[in-house]
Amino acid sequence: MKITKNSYDKELQGYYAPLKVFSDMLTRKWSVNLMNFFMGFMKGKNIEGLKCEQRYIPSKSGGPDIRIRIFRPENAEGPLPALLYNHGGGYMLGVPELSLGEMENYIKKRPCVVVAPDYRKSIKHPFPEGFNDCYDTLLWMKENASSLNIRSDKFMVGGHSAGGGLTAAVSLKACDTGDVDIAFQMPIYPMIDCRQNTESAIAMDEGVPCWNTKSNAFGWKMYLQNVQGDVPKYASAILSEKFNHLPPTITFVGDLEPFKDETINYVEELRKEGIPVKFEVFEKAYHGFETLVQDAAVAKKANDFQFNAFAEYYDTYVKN
Repeated sequence: MKITKNSYDKELQGYYAPLKVFSDMLTRKWSVNLMNFFMGFMKGKNIEGLKCEQRYIPSKSGGPDIRIRIFRPENAEGPLPALLYNHGGGYMLGVPELSLGEMENYIKKRPCVVVAPDYRKSIKHPFPEGFNDCYDTLLWMKENASSLNIRSDKFMVGGHSAGGGLTAAVSLKACDTGDVDIAFQMPIYPMIDCRQNTESAIAMDEGVPCWNTKSNAFGWKMYLQNVQGDVPKYASAILSEKFNHLPPTITFVGDLEPFKDETINYVEELRKEGIPVKFEVFEKAYHGFETLVQDAAVAKKANDFQFNAFAEYYDTYVKN
């Protein structure tokens, strides 16, 4: 199937041309480094109406201190449930502040404290360094629950795209080790399968905006550049041989983006083991559509789905 501008929802088509340029920029080190430079100017940006904090916490894996952002409702009584949020960016770019809207919506939907690590990016720091930063942040949250005025159990983990891949990997390790009690996870359209051999991963060629087959291959190449031999399951969580111990899961994906099939495959693995899953596929949608074109009807449907599902799982698996 040849994918063109007209393949997408009419309300998403206006962003097609610039997002095609963006996807091309995501295939070169120099342009990714340039984007990371400019994204750095967002560091420290706050959310109006929330209590916002920036800290540096120690790494448990030999890395430098990890910059984290903490967001909480003002004047909320604690201890509150906590959400570890991992931002997207193909494992190779971005800062937590790019996802302020998502974090604000979670807090508005249900009272919680969101902690978001500015994990190391794969252009300069390939796997496992970024993953370690995210997992170390989760351990730090549990160990410092009292001073943070958060619960020390029933943690939530979420993230979009590569942040979804990190979410699945962090949840997998937490469930493997028993280090942290995970109430539920939200790996939204996760970058989760390094094999890139599904139909959607192969078919999303040059006509696909934002993230396509070519940018996906480059992203995985950067993330796994130091891996010798078999890819570890914490780099690509769908490679795990065990899914029956994973927590309830929320996710969705567009039907015209590389991660469609691997998201469906992950959901099927969970459902085969009886894991509760809330999942939707949105038609005629490219990668990241619900954040890039928030006024589109399909984006509103996707955002209603994810934040309402978050509220339902919060009430079911965290509140009581």
